[in-house]
Amino acid sequence: MPAVVKDTPTSPTSKVCDLKAQLNNEISSLNKQQDKPASSSSAERPKSSHDYEHLTNVGIVPQKPVLDRLQPSLVNHYNPHVQDFNEYKRLYAQSINNPREFFGTRAKQFLNWSKPFDEVYMPDPKTDLPSFENNSWFLNGQINACYNCVDRHALETPDKVAIIYEADEPGQGYSLTYKELLEQVCKLAQVLKISMGVQKGDTVAVYMPMIPQALITLLAITRIGAVHSVVFAGFSSNSLRDRINDANSKVVITADESLRGSKIIETKKIVDDALKETPNVRNVLVYKRTNNPKVSYQNGRDLIWSEEMKKYKTYCPCEPVDSEHPLFLLYTSGSTGAPKGVQHSTAGYLLGASLTMRYTFDTHREDVFFTAGDIGWITGHTYVVYGPLLYGCTTVVFEGTPAYPNFSRYWDIVDTHKVTQFYVAPTALRLLKRAGTSYIDGYSLKSLRCLGSVGEPIAAEVWEWYSENIGKNEIPIVDTYWQTESGSHLVTPLAGGVTPMKPGSASYPFFGIDAVILDPTTGQEINENHAEGVLAVKQAWPSFARTIWKNHDRYLDTYLNPYKGYYFTGDGAARDKDGYIWILGRVDDVVNVSGHRLSTAEIEAAIIQDSLVAECAVVGFNDDLTGQAVAAFVVLKNKENWSSASDSELLDIKKHLILTVRKDIGPFAAPKLIVLVDDLPKTRSGKIMRRILRKILAGESDQLGDISTLSNPGVVKHLIESVKL
Repeated sequence: MPAVVKDTPTSPTSKVCDLKAQLNNEISSLNKQQDKPASSSSAERPKSSHDYEHLTNVGIVPQKPVLDRLQPSLVNHYNPHVQDFNEYKRLYAQSINNPREFFGTRAKQFLNWSKPFDEVYMPDPKTDLPSFENNSWFLNGQINACYNCVDRHALETPDKVAIIYEADEPGQGYSLTYKELLEQVCKLAQVLKISMGVQKGDTVAVYMPMIPQALITLLAITRIGAVHSVVFAGFSSNSLRDRINDANSKVVITADESLRGSKIIETKKIVDDALKETPNVRNVLVYKRTNNPKVSYQNGRDLIWSEEMKKYKTYCPCEPVDSEHPLFLLYTSGSTGAPKGVQHSTAGYLLGASLTMRYTFDTHREDVFFTAGDIGWITGHTYVVYGPLLYGCTTVVFEGTPAYPNFSRYWDIVDTHKVTQFYVAPTALRLLKRAGTSYIDGYSLKSLRCLGSVGEPIAAEVWEWYSENIGKNEIPIVDTYWQTESGSHLVTPLAGGVTPMKPGSASYPFFGIDAVILDPTTGQEINENHAEGVLAVKQAWPSFARTIWKNHDRYLDTYLNPYKGYYFTGDGAARDKDGYIWILGRVDDVVNVSGHRLSTAEIEAAIIQDSLVAECAVVGFNDDLTGQAVAAFVVLKNKENWSSASDSELLDIKKHLILTVRKDIGPFAAPKLIVLVDDLPKTRSGKIMRRILRKILAGESDQLGDISTLSNPGVVKHLIESVKL
């Protein structure tokens, strides 16, 4: 397989010397006051080629043209957007070497502009290519995201279904056409602007379940030129409070309650608790999902969705904004405890969403796109909301879980609504694989033309189960790798018969992504086969995040300063002899649980605030269901008093600490394992050696290396025995 076109390597910078020192000392985190990517064992110097046989031995699975699965409305004019892998290589080379032509042409073709842009991007004066230092695209253009997602389709195909809503309880959903969606969005835009005083550029906090009103909310916010900040409705009141305050959101949009797997979640109560410490919030708009009369409301502050919507007409114009106007903030975990508000621009993000919809999934306007993800994460932003609606197809909004009322729920949705693209995290696939194939029996699934995987690397055996049982070994699996910061796919196969696949590999870079593997110690690009190092991107692209909200220095230190001239993804990666890229996991102190990035420092901070705790170190470990799980090594205060505690007393302490994390961050961040220990492994400067903890959890106690540099080497035996217990 030919290798992907690459630019000439650039030289490393002085920042790499700092990382080299960290790696040599095997320190996996920096001081809490910093927020720079740290090292781990997965970022060690590349090994010899025989260590990568498990990668190169995976066979290539060719794609077949999917013609016998085309829906009747598409069959007479279907043509894949990329004809074959040779065309991918040609287009990829153009996107890297002539991004002005590649992206400029497509921005004009796929987006509607209120005012045409003057220049495609702000060039680096030395290379004339896009620059990370001043990553600006479609200069002086004006655009509106809502118009591109709703108005233009409502004008052309008003009766086409825009949203299929699958409620938590089967049979209680409904659909909205593009005309109906436009009317609802316009009404809510007026509620925001007139009833709540939201102005262009204001941030609006959104804390909602997966219902159509969540999408209506995001689109209404963008319609008036405001900026949405969605907080996943599984976060605790404390986490919601911190995100509201950091974004300075003066209004919050939420629901009275949420339903998930038949369980009721007190959504409004969580908001009320958060607002006890958010002095700038003046209004809360509440959609009544359950109409529970026991939900409390505060006069003067809380507004009811249905009552406010009645006040306004069914159309109001869009507010054009500059191409670089902020579209949204999305908070993501970093390597320190404080979440960071990643800020995306409008036009560049929209183009990235549109192009990946078109090329990754081979999407056509006749398609029904089902992303089984929440809008609280970037996957929901790009592939539930913006991508499908930009493309003018139909998006499925699913409120429930894959296991309710039984493990057939996804497949029932696919067959009922004739879903053509299905996009899901490996965590859900592992759950369904474990449940058994009897839940798939009786379902045709013949409408599917493309399967997708997102959030974490998919193991080869799960990939093969997915292909055999859901795709009948007839359709492609696009194993997509990307991040909150990237906005859209970085490395991915292309459907439509384009990219030959390798189970477990994300394959090749998407258009405009000049992906390279760097030696983590020297910062040099590794260009030979069988390369392992850190994954970086050496050229800016339109959908890349522009900054961290109110903290651009942190943005630079986190992403651009570790390896000058590159975007540092924070992930380790390998490239095999055929040029396929394999994602190896985080090399900083971030844990990926069910595809959700969690800061170990943030979890540590939640545990350490407890009066019982003296010290704590949090690391990730492999888990069959969630990919990674959270483990906390905890040293208690007055530990001599606990030496004679009973097993039940110690178990109560562990339960208490788990509840502490659930309350402070959210249930999804709760440790799966808490190990009570006498001490933690530390360097003589006092830094905790989390690498040793990860090795012990992985059953690699015989591979700890030299521990004589520890200030307390005797603690290692105690840690090993504690984990066994």
